[in-house]
Amino acid sequence: MSSRFNPQAADARWQKIWDERGSFRADDASPKPKSYVLEMFPYPSGRIHMGHVRNYTMGDVLARFRRMTGHEVLHPMGWDAFGMPAENAAMEKGVHPGDWTRANIATMRAALKRLGFALDWSRELATCEPEYYGQEQALFLDLHAAGLVYRKESAVNWDPVDHTVLANEQVIDGRGWRSGALVERRKLSQWFLKITDFAEELLDGLETLDQWPEKVRAMQANWIGRSRGLRFRFALDHVVGGIDHIEVFSTRPDTIFGASFAAVAADHPIAAALAAKDPALGEFIADCRRTGTAAAEVETAEKKGFDTGLHVIHPLDPNWRLPLFVANFVLMEYGTGAVMGVPAHDQRDLDFARKYALPVTRVVAPTVEQAGEPIHDEAYTGPGVIVNSHFLDGLGAEEAKAGIIGRAEEEGWGEGTTVWRLRDWGVSRQRYWGTPIPIIHCDACGPQPVPREQLPVVLPEDVSFDVPGNPLDRHPTWKHVDCPNCGKPARRETDTLDTFVDSSWYFIRFASQPGDRPFDRAVAEQWLPVGQYIGGVEHAILHLLYARFWTRALKRIGRIDVAEPFTGLFTQGMVTHETYKAADGSWLSPEDVVSRDGQIVVLDTGALVNVGRVEKMSKSKKNVVDPGPIVDQYGADAVRWFMLSDSPPERDLPWSEAGIEGSWRFVQRLWRITEPGEGASGEDRELDKRLHRTVAGVATDIEALSFNKAVAKIYELANAIEKAKPSASRDAAARTLIRIVAPMIPHVAEEAWARIGGEGLIADAAWPEVDPALLVDDEVTIAVQMNGKLRDTLTAPKGMDKAALEALALGSDRIVRLLEGKEPRKVIVVPDRLVNIVA
Repeated sequence: MSSRFNPQAADARWQKIWDERGSFRADDASPKPKSYVLEMFPYPSGRIHMGHVRNYTMGDVLARFRRMTGHEVLHPMGWDAFGMPAENAAMEKGVHPGDWTRANIATMRAALKRLGFALDWSRELATCEPEYYGQEQALFLDLHAAGLVYRKESAVNWDPVDHTVLANEQVIDGRGWRSGALVERRKLSQWFLKITDFAEELLDGLETLDQWPEKVRAMQANWIGRSRGLRFRFALDHVVGGIDHIEVFSTRPDTIFGASFAAVAADHPIAAALAAKDPALGEFIADCRRTGTAAAEVETAEKKGFDTGLHVIHPLDPNWRLPLFVANFVLMEYGTGAVMGVPAHDQRDLDFARKYALPVTRVVAPTVEQAGEPIHDEAYTGPGVIVNSHFLDGLGAEEAKAGIIGRAEEEGWGEGTTVWRLRDWGVSRQRYWGTPIPIIHCDACGPQPVPREQLPVVLPEDVSFDVPGNPLDRHPTWKHVDCPNCGKPARRETDTLDTFVDSSWYFIRFASQPGDRPFDRAVAEQWLPVGQYIGGVEHAILHLLYARFWTRALKRIGRIDVAEPFTGLFTQGMVTHETYKAADGSWLSPEDVVSRDGQIVVLDTGALVNVGRVEKMSKSKKNVVDPGPIVDQYGADAVRWFMLSDSPPERDLPWSEAGIEGSWRFVQRLWRITEPGEGASGEDRELDKRLHRTVAGVATDIEALSFNKAVAKIYELANAIEKAKPSASRDAAARTLIRIVAPMIPHVAEEAWARIGGEGLIADAAWPEVDPALLVDDEVTIAVQMNGKLRDTLTAPKGMDKAALEALALGSDRIVRLLEGKEPRKVIVVPDRLVNIVA
């Protein structure tokens, strides 16, 4: 038998055996308790990266462990396969998006299989296949029939490079999240999902998700954004286009006496009426529309306004007039399209007021005595009392808010209102590579749902990407159909669905995949909700919120009795690597450099390399490590072990050659440790206790996803086994060690299990049982101090009485030498902890 483990031979052999035996296929009919473990499915970009490896290794360890503890486990894999990168590839490389995507899936599938993940490949799905997106179209029509889908014209974020609409969440610093182009504001007719109908239950539901990171729950709560305030009317001093007032909403009506201006959006009816007679205002409105609709972008843009010459009348003082502006930071899509400006207590309003020389009046101060303190360059947003506000002076903010709301309602100029930051989800995208929206437009009948028997609406294959824009708009035949209602010539909807729709229900389709409907409710409910979901925190708002909405929407229309899709959520850290630059400033990959004589140099030329920061692996900075060559050299288990070692899984993991080499050495060490012994007899009580505590501790750590802690415990047990003398206890410990590492490094575990004659596959073995008696400490370590300084440690039976402990300490060789024959003045004994000798 070889003294070295050969992963190049063993990995493929065991993977083939697992596959042939269907080891990881989930059985819907199994009587075992169900456990659904899922990692966020990947986009098929072409190659897996170390971030994928870390993510899927974590889920794999848990899935394998749950199988060992008697669960029927669903651990599937699929592909989030629609999206712009495929269209970009089509334009750049002249390939069809489908061909590019499917080739990438094949490459990535093969790479994932080489890592030995315990995946149920029989349930593999790709969102770009009609078998999947046709069922998504059916669900869309279900929501449409229930009134949860509608179409309206609205201002949208338009990406001028990708030629598509972006959700606000997809606009980052005013730029498209994929193209990086400056986003523009346009008006288009769009399809929307009524996520706002679920705002309150989505917010309240966060309270039930106690196995989610608090950070993610806070991010979602902030995005949903429930706030109580006052909706009220400012009367205009002149009627414009038949309009005699504007309506505003404020979450801080207690600051109403600090108002110094009002502002409306560029799309407000008043702005439109005034612009009809004022070309300068028309020009200003056009400039506003060059900015996107994302709140973050609006907040960071330079604040600009146009003084209309009109004034509004303060509702609490008919003689108080406030100037009315059209402002670029006010949007019709948020609130009422009009705001009350309180510069002293809102930084945006303060910046605007300083620019246009408007009054700044403090109406909140830390104390009443500070009422006269001026506001300088920073708005005061802290707590305090109301000041300079007539009958509100001296009140706290909440008391003053209630007072103003009560007065407004009593006098009839406003009412208390709860509002939400959340906006309905615009799902229309002007691109080819996505799920066709199953609607037909008829000039006579209006938008009509595609008849169910005509689903799926399949994308045409014969499209071209030689000019920007949506190829479906230009297709000569695909979009031309008859109206299903009147039979007259009509046209298909050429927008496709936002790809976040695809990922909002894939976890249900994994659980149940009938051919004639999206899922079988009874089968899906056996598995759902997902017990443990693993993925990046960057999906905290987009994907996770949409998936929660979609599940609740299906529950509301009676398709499934599940409210929350994911019981447990874990957001793993990223895999990072040093960055390298050549002398000319170009990025170098890790394969381009080498360490020589303590310096990093270019492999081919020997030129010095500028070593940069350790950062998230990214293609743009070329600090990506391809798992393929690493697996070739070290085997799958060494890569898996490295991903679980050292860093807590929620933190970033720096990649290092030393780390992977250390993991490979441990795999080889495990192989040696678990070599069958000569049938030695006898017990090793300490090793027995170490073994059972390790089994219990590793189980606890895996359940908690504290993989690095589990690794540390396994190292300690391996050390103890190596140091132990031959005995039956040592043989039992080595045999058990194989089982407890099996979820983490399954190939060497299978090989070692076969070598010792283990029954069946270790992939099917049970987790080792623990003897509770061996988990109880019957000995304790006693600290022995002299004059307060630690001088020795002793092992004693737990519960030893004070007199015996004192005698034990005074008999210590070190203490005897230090006392030099003298009697101690005093001995203080704390049972099971310490003995302090005062000499």
